[in-house]
Amino acid sequence: MFKKFAVLFYSIFVLNLVSAQHGEATAEAGSATTELSEKDKVSKENKEYIDHHLLDAHDFTLMVDKDGHHIGFPLPVIFYDNGFHAFMSNSKEGFMHGETTEVDGSYYKLHHEKIYKTDAAGKLTEDEEGHVTSEKVLDLSITKSVLIILLTSVFMLVLFTGMARSYKKSAVPTGAARFLEPLVIFVRDEVAIPNIGHKYKRFMGYLLTVFFFILFLNVLGLMPFGINVTGNITMTFFLAILTYLITTFSANKDYWKHIFWMPGVPVPMKLIMLPIELLGTITKPFALMIRLFANMTAGHIVVMSLIGLIYVFKNFIAGVAFPFLTLVIYLLEVLVAFLQAYIFTMLSALFIGMAVEEHEHGHGHDHATHH
Repeated sequence: MFKKFAVLFYSIFVLNLVSAQHGEATAEAGSATTELSEKDKVSKENKEYIDHHLLDAHDFTLMVDKDGHHIGFPLPVIFYDNGFHAFMSNSKEGFMHGETTEVDGSYYKLHHEKIYKTDAAGKLTEDEEGHVTSEKVLDLSITKSVLIILLTSVFMLVLFTGMARSYKKSAVPTGAARFLEPLVIFVRDEVAIPNIGHKYKRFMGYLLTVFFFILFLNVLGLMPFGINVTGNITMTFFLAILTYLITTFSANKDYWKHIFWMPGVPVPMKLIMLPIELLGTITKPFALMIRLFANMTAGHIVVMSLIGLIYVFKNFIAGVAFPFLTLVIYLLEVLVAFLQAYIFTMLSALFIGMAVEEHEHGHGHDHATHH
């Protein structure tokens, strides 16, 4: 089945390529140059749109009309620079259309959704590689991602509080509990208990919270509003830090003993393994952070790139093939949304289980000596 799909995809790609080459070969030299520049322009616009979709924003754009006007609503801009400053993104001090704004005699500019301090002309200094070196301010704005995080948190609080109250009236789930109870039981029986053991109840609150939080954010990320919270590495970093802190502060003495001075291992090997084991405590949450960030970001890029190819090729085959491929990838992204929430929760439970596991030293010596 996979081979047939691969052959079909390759055939469609070749037909598009041949069609494009045929069009260029039959056109005049001047029109070919014009067509090439037009394709370059469309490709550049597609790239800018994808980059904009992946970035956080200081306003919430619902859609863009044919004239390029953004339809949405403003968000609060809050930053610190010689005092706190706050205003709405569409106010006279707001960062509309990349313009420089003046606040209390100082000038600021929004560049790639980062607020820089600049001069009246809005000039930003750059290094040889094109990276902006102008002074950044402490940005505490309620951005699009922050707004979605707050709304998701409130939604989960209301949803699960109501679910808990319903169980006080009846053991039979009602309403949303009918759909959520199987997921709760799944996290308990397939994630928490196998990885943590009899101490799982201490950590069920965190595991359920992080599972549903990531799941809801991933599903919202499939909406066409540029909501890419779990594709933001800052977000995945703090989720991984939470797992790291819970693992570290819940760890028992056996866990630290096996890191700093492993029983049953020769002293020279202990000295070699010590830094490796210490490094392992850091690489585990790092893997959590990168896995979630990379998978969700890659999915968004692939979907939007396939849509963008329709406007690059501009022929009948592209108009049929790429929407179909986009639908297939989009449905796969729905599966990935659930899968990534499960993987993050499962690995968190695994790391916590390793930290709270009680080792039998006698068996530990025999096991280490045997190996």
